Amino acid sequence: MKKIFLLLVVAIVSIPTLSAQNKQITLEEIWTNYRFYPRYATGFNFMNDGKHYVRSERTSNGTALVKYDITNGKAVDTLFTDAQMSAAYENAPSTFDYYEFSADESKIILATDKEDIYRHSFYANFYIWDFEKETLTPVAEGKQRLATLSPDNNKVAYVQDNNLFYKDLTNNQIIQITNDGEYNKIINGATDWVNEEEFGLARGFYWSPDGNAIAFLRFDETAVKEFTMQYYNNDMYPELYKFKYPKTGEDNAKTSAHIYSLKTNNVAKVKTPETEYIPRIKWTQNPNELCVFTLNRHQNNLELYLANATSGDAKLLLNEKNEWYVDIHDNLTFLKDGKHFVWTSEQDGFNHVYLYNMDGTLKTQLTKGEFDVTNLYGVDEVNELIYYQAAKQTPMQREIYQVNLDGKKDKMISKEDGTNSAGFSSTFDYFIHTYSSIGNPPTYVVRNRKGKEVRMLEDNKALKERLSQYNLGKVAFFTFENSRQTSLNGWMITPPDFDENKKYPVFMYVYGGPGSQTVNDAWGGQNYMWFQMLAQNGYIVVSVDNSGTGARGEKFKKMTYQELGKYETQDQIEAAKYLAGLDYVDGSRIGIFGWSYGGYMSSLCLFKGNDVFKSAIAIAPVTNWKWYDSIYTERYMRTPQENKDGYEDNSPINFVERLKGNYLLVHGITDDNVHFQNTAEMTRALISANKQFDTYFYPNRNHGIYGDNARIHLYTKMTNFVLEKL
Repeated sequence: MKKIFLLLVVAIVSIPTLSAQNKQITLEEIWTNYRFYPRYATGFNFMNDGKHYVRSERTSNGTALVKYDITNGKAVDTLFTDAQMSAAYENAPSTFDYYEFSADESKIILATDKEDIYRHSFYANFYIWDFEKETLTPVAEGKQRLATLSPDNNKVAYVQDNNLFYKDLTNNQIIQITNDGEYNKIINGATDWVNEEEFGLARGFYWSPDGNAIAFLRFDETAVKEFTMQYYNNDMYPELYKFKYPKTGEDNAKTSAHIYSLKTNNVAKVKTPETEYIPRIKWTQNPNELCVFTLNRHQNNLELYLANATSGDAKLLLNEKNEWYVDIHDNLTFLKDGKHFVWTSEQDGFNHVYLYNMDGTLKTQLTKGEFDVTNLYGVDEVNELIYYQAAKQTPMQREIYQVNLDGKKDKMISKEDGTNSAGFSSTFDYFIHTYSSIGNPPTYVVRNRKGKEVRMLEDNKALKERLSQYNLGKVAFFTFENSRQTSLNGWMITPPDFDENKKYPVFMYVYGGPGSQTVNDAWGGQNYMWFQMLAQNGYIVVSVDNSGTGARGEKFKKMTYQELGKYETQDQIEAAKYLAGLDYVDGSRIGIFGWSYGGYMSSLCLFKGNDVFKSAIAIAPVTNWKWYDSIYTERYMRTPQENKDGYEDNSPINFVERLKGNYLLVHGITDDNVHFQNTAEMTRALISANKQFDTYFYPNRNHGIYGDNARIHLYTKMTNFVLEKL
């Protein structure tokens, strides 16, 4: 490797010493008492006037929706309480879990008794509260999904038993739109597991702007194979749960888009060319025109069609082709003038914002440069401004910007170093500014559209004072150059009593998946405090963003195409070798830890880097790409039939015979995302190779392994493993 160097501290965290007690962090403080959990200023539901917001609050009398003035933080009204539900309806629930306002704020939808399905989806009992009439109306008998009020507030659409319905609130008549819904076969108006997980699409229906039509997706899962999980509930036999899960190279659900007319009771099928995926549908400003996204199985040809709501006839609006793949996003805004739309794209090699005409021709590129736009906050059409987040200064930080709709006067409106994000009011007059840095908890400030502070919401002063009482290690950013002459970013936590004349073991933290980042100048949460605890125990903790990670342009992110794990593993191994060459590092004691894609990476690193890594912890890892889902895996790898070598050369299970060090393998048995199958098969392969390892299984736990004592139980095991095996 050439030009290997340590970039002297980009940012060193120095905590003020109020009382130098030099306290030691404990696992109980992190995962039981949550002593280092910051206060969050979240849950803002901005109202239409742009000056007020509503928050759901627990009071001595139950849950209440309280209206506040954004400029001074004073409560101006209590809009709704649990007691009002009970008074209005005999069988009313005692409280609610979720609420959403109607378009004109005259009604709210309330959800109670939520039951999670997957990551985003849930069943619930839904009710409609009418502010003027003070009435509470149940949507339907039995639990429903996705209840959504129409733009005129007189109807509510919902999904029940995989069929789409709507209820007319003026006469309480229920209309069933579809009749063929069937569990694990046909879904109308909601989405299947893989679309929800990989496209972030849980709701599969949308009201037209005038409320006269409902566009919806239909998923035919008949040919999709089922996956079975077991729940252990102290019964005589385990509970079996089966759901449709398309693995890579296998059949996906057949998806189609439809438009239902409330006036004619007819359903028109959208006539787009046959395609593998429909990852988004969205109405334009024209109530008779629906935009439908279509995507091929390789996910490198995205087409946007405009469909006539009456006939279903469709014409091409926009086509994006890519030599690797196209990322699906929600950054599409049809402007109220009916003549333009705003869109983000990587077409020039970086993710930028574009303004198009409604005939699909490009009007202007609104942002330009060698940086990625990382979030599009919205379009202020009144003032002809767009607000966005970007990584202009460094991939490790984020700033907030505004730019005119003509692409001029692009300026930064955040001034703080670190990671900045914004949540704008409905009129864009105010925004909640959140910022943090790698060793400092988040601060929340209300600002006006120019970025001027209006008031402080939360500065987490109490947590910062608490942190000052602990003997924390210093955090420094660094860079090193890999063997391909690419500079990679990392951070390093050194022990509080660090002595450069001593030798320290190193514990590396990795995720490393496409477009991700662990090397951010942002508050690191509970894991950061665990890393600090390890530093207090004499370990240097390091994280490096390998090739394929985010905020460095399309070429850097997509270079891992069809070879997931290859360059990422090389980079992590070379990072470990670089660290081993530092005077204060004990090169014989380097370990690595990761979760999900990070568990996949830590496994590959331990096996392929068996001369570098002494120990590895892998939680919920993919161990063979053929066992993961179709949309995610094929986006980066194509199918096993097309890319046999890419799959075999980069799946950890094929390299178990190389294991020399210490390996801790952990998985939740009811992980619906990365199936326990991955760890069961890895265990089988390790036994077949006569390799010793440690393993922990968590019954009835999903991909996150949380609830009850699961987290502290897991982190106790991981801590002991590090202390004993590294």
